[in-house]
Amino acid sequence: MNPLYLALIAVIVICLFALTASVRIVKQYEKGILFRLGKVIKVKEPGLTFIFPIIDVLNRVSLRIVTRPIQSQGIITRDNVSVDVSAVAYFQVIDAVKSVVAIENVTEAIDQIAQTTLRKVVGQHSLDQMLAETDKINADIGAILDEQTAQWGIVVTIVELKDIQLPESMQRAMARQAEAEREKRAKIIAAEGESLAAAALGDASDLMMAHPLAIQLRNLQTLVEVGVDKNTTIIFPAPFMTMIEELGSLLAEKKTSSKMDTTDRFKDNHSKKDDQ
Repeated sequence: MNPLYLALIAVIVICLFALTASVRIVKQYEKGILFRLGKVIKVKEPGLTFIFPIIDVLNRVSLRIVTRPIQSQGIITRDNVSVDVSAVAYFQVIDAVKSVVAIENVTEAIDQIAQTTLRKVVGQHSLDQMLAETDKINADIGAILDEQTAQWGIVVTIVELKDIQLPESMQRAMARQAEAEREKRAKIIAAEGESLAAAALGDASDLMMAHPLAIQLRNLQTLVEVGVDKNTTIIFPAPFMTMIEELGSLLAEKKTSSKMDTTDRFKDNHSKKDDQ
């Protein structure tokens, strides 16, 4: 083969290799940091870009929000309660150059600073505050992380406490406390109901005393309600029983007066015979 052809083929291969090595693609959610001989010279925008092989290095930095779980930490609260707290942090790169130049490993750095901040902030609160003021704790952790990560070109968007594990003894104590609170509320509500019912019954009794016929109507209604189930229960309303007692007393009085009249007549007859 002609040496000229061999040289031409070699040049074409070298050109193709150089072209392949110089072509880079930066995605839409990325920024490209171009280093030339170890120095940052330019930030490449998304799209197709070219570099000089060997002397240029292109680092791609993602600008998307990153979710970083914070592993569970054993923390002692201000009131000396041991809890295990885990959280999750969301952060985003806003300065691609700083995130590459200012710190070696962004993800690892945020993980470590988030763990120490979580311990510090939660340890300053009591257990009740931690359970009731979660939003405030999240805001405090986010503010501290923002202050630390701003120099790295990163902003922490959200920090949320994900899970709080309490000792079993504390869980049982809180359960008893909640149960006692529920019982207290139930008793208060029952007492308020009894008070309202007593007041309503008092008003109803006053109304029935003013209208005696209403008592009879109520008695008849009660009898109808009892007889709905076709049972054999016999109910005598109190006024009915009173009426029977009064009737019995009246009959006894009439019987007694009748006997007295008979005895008087008998005595009168005997006295007349004696006079004759």
